[in-house]
Amino acid sequence: MSIAPPAEFDGPGDQWSPETLMMSAVAGCFILSFKAVSKFSKFEWVSIDCHSEGILDRVEKTTRFVQVTNKVKLVISEDSSKEKALTLLEKAEAICLVSNSLNATLKLECEIVVK
Repeated sequence: MSIAPPAEFDGPGDQWSPETLMMSAVAGCFILSFKAVSKFSKFEWVSIDCHSEGILDRVEKTTRFVQVTNKVKLVISEDSSKEKALTLLEKAEAICLVSNSLNATLKLECEIVVK
């Protein structure tokens, strides 16, 4: 695998960075967590997309992620409940191993679309 610092850290900006891979891991874990809780709850859905964004800052002389926001778009059918969908999205956030392993504030932004 070829990696480089992101453009924000004077890298070329055209390769994977550890920071981008971390956010990809958060998003992937969130989606897998949602799939697990929705299957357990027998909740039908059409599609899900998650984009995770992290904010870096210096804390006690160390640069680290201080906030991670999961921006989720969930498409459900007319037969599914938006309230149940939101509850399951929140459960997915609560059980996500990767984001729970971070020492950062977690935010969840949900868009639930009925088709």
